[in-house]
Order: sequence, then structure tokens, then C-alpha cells
Amino acid sequence: MNVNLPLVIRAAAFAAEKHRRQRRKDADASPYINHPIALANVLVNEATVEDTTVLAAALLHDTIEDTATTSQELETVFGATIAGIVNEVTDDKSLSKAERKRGQIEHAAGLSPQAKLVKLADKICNLRDMNDAPPADWPLERRREYFDWAKQVIDRLRGAHARLENLFDAEYARRP
Repeated sequence: MNVNLPLVIRAAAFAAEKHRRQRRKDADASPYINHPIALANVLVNEATVEDTTVLAAALLHDTIEDTATTSQELETVFGATIAGIVNEVTDDKSLSKAERKRGQIEHAAGLSPQAKLVKLADKICNLRDMNDAPPADWPLERRREYFDWAKQVIDRLRGAHARLENLFDAEYARRP
């Protein structure tokens, strides 16, 4: 594996600092940083992705969307390529939730190959969380709707990475 380990660890530390006060919506209120680490783990250990920029972007993928981090800050610290990947997978919070969800479906096919890997890993991890530790206040119907929406996004990414797509399909098959 030819990974720039210092860059990946720097991205993990940056993400941990930015997400330090955030919790997931599961019943245990798990630390949020578990989610970006799960993406990197899926990419490396289940899909054998070795691209350092993808791994760093996976660790940083929610920093712009869910923290006070700016795109410029990411570019300054991690460079234009990593910041660009993160920007590609970041929702525009000025839009309504429905518009953001529709936008993910519409824009998925046009993502860069690296952003597609991050998006696939994100949806895999989100479905695993929905199956194993769902948001405490989400009824079954809302969880099922999330699965169906996530599949619409992933269907636009087909052909990006067979192993990740198979992992997604296996998790989707567990749909509640």
C-alpha cells in the first residue's frame, strides 16, 4: 500500500477536532467521528482503496457540511484536490432538505471518480447505521424511505467500484 500516512493521520486529527462536540442520532449518541472513521475503514479494509486523497477526503467529508469548516480552510490545510472532493460530496445547507436529497440523486453521476468512492462508502456506512443503530426517533417508515433514497443515489454511481457497490447492495438487502 502506497499511502501517505502522515496526510491521512492529519485528516483524521482535523476531523476529530472539528467534530469533537458532535454526536450521532442513535440511541447511544455515539461520537460523530466514528462515522468518518467508518468510511475510511470500509474503503481500506473492505474495498482495498489505497488512494490517499480519497481516504483523507472520506475522513473530512462532513466537515464543511456539519461544522464551521470552510472550503478555503480545507484547501489551505489539505490542498485543492482533497478540498474539491469534499466539496463534491457536500450538501448546500441553504437548500431545503428535499432539494438537497434530490440534488444528491441528480448530481451523483457527475461526481469525480474519487468523490464517487467517498459517496459509496458514506451510503454503505449510513445504511449499516440504519440497520444496526438507527436514529432513536426515526420510525420504521422513515428508515425505509432513507434506504430507497440512498439506492437512487447509488444507482447513479454504478460502475464506479464493483466491490463497494456489492457492499452497498448487501446492506440494502438488510433493509428493515
